[in-house]
This record gives sequence, structure tokens and C-alpha cells, in this order.
Amino acid sequence: MVELIGNLAAPRVRANLERVGAEIAAAAARAPAFHSDGERRAVEVLAATKYVSVDDLPVLAEAGVRIVGENRAQDLQAKAAAYGDLFQWDFIGRLQSRRVRTIVPYVRLIHSVASESALAELERHAALARPGLRILLEVNVARESDKAGIAPGEIDAYIARSAFPVAGLMTMPPLAADPEQSRPWFAALRELAQEHGLEHLSMGTSQDYLVAVEEGATIVRIGTNLYD
Repeated sequence: MVELIGNLAAPRVRANLERVGAEIAAAAARAPAFHSDGERRAVEVLAATKYVSVDDLPVLAEAGVRIVGENRAQDLQAKAAAYGDLFQWDFIGRLQSRRVRTIVPYVRLIHSVASESALAELERHAALARPGLRILLEVNVARESDKAGIAPGEIDAYIARSAFPVAGLMTMPPLAADPEQSRPWFAALRELAQEHGLEHLSMGTSQDYLVAVEEGATIVRIGTNLYD
């Protein structure tokens, strides 16, 4: 049973969002301009809502949250059905092929495409997708055997087979107590995005998002830092 966050208050979430935004702006000023045009892309703050109840979503909207990410297809469906117009919706959890049909009508981005079966289901259900849907390829840059993600050498093949535009890459680095330990993996993902001419890098969570931004992240997935 998932333990939901309680006592969410819009003023507190707004203050946290403003603080995170200021920290990101400072980190972005230190980031490399990894795009070929020499410009840095704006960094989007995605609020991870796995532990936020359906009833509390309006609190996030009141606080100024505009982009949310869900981990479970059934929760995405329920929350988007209730408050679809309040946010832009992304899917950030492990993408199960059998859930693709449920996800595609609601989201602007799927962050976690990492299997040929998911690609096949995306093509199969393309007619159900929200207009403008794009995907990110999840790359297992650390080559962890117990973690989802394609190998770096598979990126070109996945781009070629995708029924939807590939907007960029996503990764989850190995768990580490020190955010600096994630830096090499974020840098590796940035280099892969450069090599393949991809715009977006979804990397960094509450524990390491500033390092991720310094290495070129364009989307950070923030949970506890917004709600505590």
C-alpha cells in the first residue's frame, strides 16, 4: 500500500517550488551549452505525484505546479480524468507494454521507453495518443543488470523504429549517498544526446537534481523537495 503525502499546503509547495527554481537557475548558469546551437534549454520542473492523492492535486496547481509525472498507469488515468486540464501530464514510471494503451491518451511525454515490446505497443495504439505525444528513451548508462533501460548502442535503432518522435533521453543513475557520484552518468547521457541530436535530457531527482542540471538536464523529476 502506497503511503500518500498528507497535509499538503499550497503556500509551502509554492515556496519550495520557488526555492527549487532559484537553485536550478543558478545551476543552469554553470551548465555546459550542450546543444549545437550553443544555447542552454530552459529546465522544466516536473512534480512527481506518485505519493500525492487525487484530492490534493488542486493544491499543486494553486502552488504553481504545471507539469506532473505519474509512475503508475492506473493512477495517471484516474488523476488525469479528474484534473486533466490543470496540468501537463508525463509518464515517468517503468513502462509496461500492456499499459501503453492506458497511458497514451493523456501524456505529452513518456520518459521510460526501454523495450522493443513497448515500441510495438506504441505503434499499435498510435491512433489513441494525445496529439503531439513524444517519447524519451531510457538508457541504462551504468549498465546495471537489475535496472531497466536500453544500451547506448541501441539508441539509433530505437529512434528508427519509433512511431513517435524521440525527444531525448532519460536515465536513473546507480543509487548513491553523494550526488556527485551521479555526475559521470549524467555527463554520459548528455554526450549521447549530443551524438544523436536529441533535445531533452530527463535526469535528476530530489537527491541529485542540481548536479543533473549542471550536466545539462532539461527536465528534473522532483518529489520530496516540493512537498516537505
